[in-house]
Amino acid sequence: MDNAELLKELRIDRNQREAHDSGPGRWPWIAAGVLVLLALLGGGAWLWLGQRPLPVKTATAVAPTAAGESGAVLQATGYVTARRQATVSAQITGTLTAVLIEEGDRVTKGQVLARLDDSGYKATLAAVKAQADAAHALVTQYQSQLKQSEHDARRQQQLVERGLVSRQSAEQAQTQVESLRAQLAAQRQQAHAADAQAAVAKVNFDYTVVRAPFSGVVTTKDAQVGEIISPLSAGGGFTRTGVGTIVDMDSLEIDVDVNEAYIGRVKPGMPAEAVLDAYPDWKIPAHVVAIVPTADRGKATIKVRVALEQKDARVVPDMGARVSFLEEKAKAGAAAPQGVLVPATAIVQRDGHSVVFVLDGEQVHQRTVTPAAQTYGDLRLLPTAVSAGESVVVSPPPELKDGSDVQIAKP
Repeated sequence: MDNAELLKELRIDRNQREAHDSGPGRWPWIAAGVLVLLALLGGGAWLWLGQRPLPVKTATAVAPTAAGESGAVLQATGYVTARRQATVSAQITGTLTAVLIEEGDRVTKGQVLARLDDSGYKATLAAVKAQADAAHALVTQYQSQLKQSEHDARRQQQLVERGLVSRQSAEQAQTQVESLRAQLAAQRQQAHAADAQAAVAKVNFDYTVVRAPFSGVVTTKDAQVGEIISPLSAGGGFTRTGVGTIVDMDSLEIDVDVNEAYIGRVKPGMPAEAVLDAYPDWKIPAHVVAIVPTADRGKATIKVRVALEQKDARVVPDMGARVSFLEEKAKAGAAAPQGVLVPATAIVQRDGHSVVFVLDGEQVHQRTVTPAAQTYGDLRLLPTAVSAGESVVVSPPPELKDGSDVQIAKP
């Protein structure tokens, strides 16, 4: 066999080459490795997330009060306002010589708050009083003259009857009487006019003393000694329009804005309960005074006036307040209901039962509860299972279970 035939025997046939290339390669092994890696990563993430604490929000269970028996049908926020509040000013323009008030002072009706420079008004009053006195002196003089003229006229008439004097003399005497009577009447009118001018001057002089229009508390002091005060607004900024502001603390009430969609739940005279933002643990009995018959189209609200039934020095104007409108007044001496109040969103369904999740350290424990039928606005009464002061989870997520680790979410 020669070399050409040997080379021919060593050649690989095309069919054999395709059959060899069509066998299994490396790609299936690579795909299997990727799937195994993804499974390992998924399992690790599931284990890590399963052990991670769930972020939750909590609320504290509180014990109800006797007033809590009045179910709240609506809650609204507002501000403390005063029905009687006045910025006290003078009725004339003048320079302050004394300011007798400070912030926080309690004043009574008619009490002197400030004094203006009265030298000019005092001089004017003295002048018009002198003119009035002079006018009354002339009235007295004309009265004396008239009396004498009447005597003279009677004597002249007697002489005429005797024929001792002419009738003309008697007529002249009578004319003198009538003239003096007219002068006396005119002088009396002038005296009345002088008295009126004196009264005006006296009123203006009294305007130099600024007095309290009603009893109350001074909330602001707006002027100092030496400043000019005027009832008219001055554009230059050097003239004050008021001495101070007085608030009648007995007229304090709360104005709340109620959404017009819920205004039907509020009725005049219905009981309410107010809580000031500054004193969240202090519940003040109140009642609805009136529903203002106008709406705010921008906020879609209607103003409701709420009167406070307890007066206290802690209540001051412009304080923020939250008002709960109640169905009925709590009975005097009634005991507080048993149990605690929790937000309605803290109660969820698990396996057909109402449950709450109570915080215990960094874990929660599930407790089965039976809420009372009576509602208290956004709160529900739990007669048992939860104690006052315990923290419950608000709006528990579906994955929250008994014994789950939790973390308090920041507000």
